[in-house]
Parts: sequence; structure tokens; C-alpha cells
Amino acid sequence: QVQLVEPGGGLVQAGVSLRLSCAASGRTFSSYVMGWFRQAPGKEREFVAFIRPSGIWGDYADSVKGRFTISRDNAKNTVYLQMNSLKPEDTAVYYCAAAKDYSGSYSAETFYDYWGQGTQVTVSS
Repeated sequence: QVQLVEPGGGLVQAGVSLRLSCAASGRTFSSYVMGWFRQAPGKEREFVAFIRPSGIWGDYADSVKGRFTISRDNAKNTVYLQMNSLKPEDTAVYYCAAAKDYSGSYSAETFYDYWGQGTQVTVSS
């Protein structure tokens, strides 16, 4: 069992940067694919980014490509989401997720086995 905890988040102005972190319990963090999703008010949860266990390769949703960067520190059991040039449309609850079996598409919620509780990010214009 893996527990994911996401401190951070908050209220920021458009154009600024914010970094989210997600700390995982357990000794097998380095074997998990890690992802970030978000859910805006009245919308379904959507894929944001993922990163492979090695940290060498990942991918992003088109809406955040070039502005967001996902990274991980396997020694600290932590995955990060650096968000730059934030826009009001980035306002959402952000969730980190962990996948142990790599079955299916990394952008699908069903790919992931464990989820954090979510953290609110609000971007004002």
C-alpha cells in the first residue's frame, strides 16, 4: 500500500509560478510511474503529466506543455510539479497518483493504483 500526501497549493496570481510536491510512503517509490491530474469545478478530472520511474522521460497534456514540468527525487520518495506562467484556467484541485503495474494508457485514471487527497490551486486574474 502506498500513501500519497500533497502539501502545498494555494491562491496565486496569474503569471506566477508554483511548485506542488507529493510525498509517498513505502520503499518501492522508485518503481512506480507517477502522475499528476487535476479537476476544475464542474469538470471531470483530467491528466496533466506523468513521469517514468527513472525520471528520464514523461509527457504532458497539451494545455500545460511548455509551462509545467514534472520531476521526481527517488531518494526522497517525492514527485514534483513545477507550474510556471499560471493561468486562471489552471485553477483546480490537483492530485498525484502512482501506478505499479503500467497497464494501459498513462493518461487514463485507471492506469493508476494510488491517489493523493488532492490540493487546491486557485489562480486569480
